[in-house]
Amino acid sequence: MNLEDIRSHCLSKAGTTEEFPFDSQTLVFKVLGKAFLLTNIDQPDSINVKCEPELAIELREKYNTITPGYHMNKKHWNTIVLKGNYNRQEILGWIDHSYERVCARLPVKMKAQLSLL
Repeated sequence: MNLEDIRSHCLSKAGTTEEFPFDSQTLVFKVLGKAFLLTNIDQPDSINVKCEPELAIELREKYNTITPGYHMNKKHWNTIVLKGNYNRQEILGWIDHSYERVCARLPVKMKAQLSLL
């Protein structure tokens, strides 16, 4: 997968925006202002995604190219090296899971807003 594939997939999700809140290299995809994916545009060889804690541990044990989220809460975020031993659909599934985890934690008012988009 390349950066443009990831970008297209993220932006196809309701309420998603892309920003550079930290610096000019760290691209962050957010749903209604809440981050669900981060990547470095200068070296887009990995992504950070939010993950259910038990699944995060399971994935780290299964793949040596998935580690606790770099500069993130290690319990809830994974860093996924894109050239790991998994396929495109798995990566897209982990991106979807991250988006869904963030959406599930949105306040009721924001969830209602999202359902209208």
